[in-house]
Amino acid sequence: MTLRGEGKEALRKVLKEIGFDEVRFAELDPPIANRLSEWVEKGYHADMDWLARSVEKRIDPNRVMESAHSIIMLGTNYWPSDPAAGAQSRWAKYSLYRDYHDTIIRGLKKAGSILEAHLGLTESDYRYYVDTGPVMERGWAAASGMGWQGKNGMLISKRHGNWLFLSAILLKARIEKDPPLRKGSADQSNSPELGAHCGKCTRCINVCPTEAIVEPGIVDSRRCISYQTIENKGVIPRWIRPGIGRRIYGCDICLDVCPWNRFAKSGRHLLLESRYGITDLTLLDVLTMKIDSFREIFRKSPIKRLKLRGLLRNGCVVAGNLNSDSEWRQNLSPDWRTPVRDALLDLVAHEEAAVPPHAIWALYRLFGSSIREDVKPLIEESGNELAIDEFSWWERQSREEPECP
Repeated sequence: MTLRGEGKEALRKVLKEIGFDEVRFAELDPPIANRLSEWVEKGYHADMDWLARSVEKRIDPNRVMESAHSIIMLGTNYWPSDPAAGAQSRWAKYSLYRDYHDTIIRGLKKAGSILEAHLGLTESDYRYYVDTGPVMERGWAAASGMGWQGKNGMLISKRHGNWLFLSAILLKARIEKDPPLRKGSADQSNSPELGAHCGKCTRCINVCPTEAIVEPGIVDSRRCISYQTIENKGVIPRWIRPGIGRRIYGCDICLDVCPWNRFAKSGRHLLLESRYGITDLTLLDVLTMKIDSFREIFRKSPIKRLKLRGLLRNGCVVAGNLNSDSEWRQNLSPDWRTPVRDALLDLVAHEEAAVPPHAIWALYRLFGSSIREDVKPLIEESGNELAIDEFSWWERQSREEPECP
């Protein structure tokens, strides 16, 4: 028996009442077309081995839940209600809330109870995920007609632009599918068009400072600012650092420029808890942050994933990119040089191995070779090989024709 018509719309309505801004349905047979295997084979997943290990499950949902027939795709709008939070670029917009995994899961638990009541299911008949399981959320969201996978690789919605958290429920019951969004085609299979409503626009591809979008819809994680500032736990490649700009956590560049965002408005946020106060932190606050403050400020925030070492590392990169006096004055004060220099020198001696090389990079970017005599004794005392390598690189630059760092 397949749920359709009034029964299907009643289920959609009650799931929206929980707080989901979009509720769409898709059938799991046939599976969606995807290029995940090819993406992994090319190494675009970087060191995210958990993605490589779960390719087969992501391609075939029945490997995740046997006898699953349908998938419910749920979207939660996270466009900030505070204009200042939406305009800033240091923190990815999704990070300006309590960790969405912890809050959206509440809605999914309620959704499970609703499925039991409406469809007579038991807990063993459905399984839900919020960006944590081996499910191709963007592909299935596109198959359900929630939006389409854009040239930036993200799901784009006509109503919400690029600003949807996606969650999914696999279930053994059958629900009539919603049609995918298509342009100039009557085909309604589970093979939604990549960039279906992007037209000739390539803004997202053109604007990426590290050229991470290697072809429409395909992102090389190794080049991606979000990957480098969040998933990479070690040293950020030197050539990537200038492209990071002012971004301390994540990146919204390819999302922000999308023309479809002009239709986006702030959602109800019934399943979100805003933490917009994070944007009040200055860069000096970040560079001088200690573990107790980090735990207090970022408690229950997705940014806590970075740990303090990651935050300090990223802060150093941003410091090295604010290389004009006017930028620092805007962010701190006219007498910024001494406190910033002192903070970065303290980080040269930091116990976490990945922090010092980025502090050295920032010091040389800001103060040039005049900083050498301050840095050298600190790295000699620490014996940090990563810091010594960074220092040696700058030493070579001072003796050779300068290159872009």
